[in-house]
Amino acid sequence: MMRLVTALLTTAAMVFVALSGAPSSGADPTGDTSVRIGTLDHVEQIGPQRWDVFVYSPSMDEVVKLQVLRPPDTSVRQPTLYLLNGAGAGEDGANWIRQTDVEEFFADKNVNVVIPVGGYASYYTDWRRDDPVLGRNKWQTFLTEEVPPVVDSVLGTNGVNAIGGLSMSGSAVLDLAIQAPGLYRGVASLSGCAMTSDPVGQFFLRAVVEDRARGDTLNMWGPPDDPEWIEHDAYVNADRLRGLDLFISSSSGLPGPYEVPGVPRPPSSPPLPDQIVIGGLIEAATNYCTHRLQERLDRLGIPATFEFRPAGTHSWSYWQDALRGAWQVLGRSLSR
Repeated sequence: MMRLVTALLTTAAMVFVALSGAPSSGADPTGDTSVRIGTLDHVEQIGPQRWDVFVYSPSMDEVVKLQVLRPPDTSVRQPTLYLLNGAGAGEDGANWIRQTDVEEFFADKNVNVVIPVGGYASYYTDWRRDDPVLGRNKWQTFLTEEVPPVVDSVLGTNGVNAIGGLSMSGSAVLDLAIQAPGLYRGVASLSGCAMTSDPVGQFFLRAVVEDRARGDTLNMWGPPDDPEWIEHDAYVNADRLRGLDLFISSSSGLPGPYEVPGVPRPPSSPPLPDQIVIGGLIEAATNYCTHRLQERLDRLGIPATFEFRPAGTHSWSYWQDALRGAWQVLGRSLSR
């Protein structure tokens, strides 16, 4: 029965794409070959409101899975929240679906939640060259050009979008909003570091890409003094965030309520000493970045909602809590 439902969903989605006038290939109907559009591969129904939508990316020449949470009311077109994972990119157990109550939280909210799976340690950006370890990464192109037309057609959305992310993607979502003006109305950055071109920001980025993933940032944005590092620095380019509804949060890095022995923690959580020490140091660094970004936005007169927690580490329980505050901002953004 589930296979039949999956087949029907896939067929219906493909018919919807055809009837809506969306292209069925990677070609841009305007003739502008600089814009790519992805192609629906297939759809799988996981539950009443849970789909997996598989989209072919022309720029990366691969099929990418999108974990989708459907709204309770699909009789009218609903907006879309793109929710990005951290450095593990959802490929491991550390992802929104497994580590948080995101399914239950959005079960009664009329929004399509789209969670891409893939892009390990990529910073969800377009890399200059294929990396011997991390392969081909054209995530900016995929997320801002290739996926939205497919998502809008298959899910029947109203074309209104917001985006949120944590840790690595907490940095990336700010950059994606800058690189694709007009695509998103709201952005939520949880425990990210907007700075990529100064020594602190570059150290943080290399710790993810090179130390953790064994990739080479030369293949990403070139040498440290290359202008591309500045181009993707949301702190430097903060003026281009003007007009967006912004929610930005971080914790101090000090042990908090979820570092108390005996308190339940999500599956795949690190050992508690590692969460306290390593997670504390990482969060302290992102907290520094977040305060700097607040100062920058204040100087520019750009309104934003900041949430600074006096205690807490770089871990999922705090991001689950932060999602509540983020939704207060993004929900209003998507409904206006």
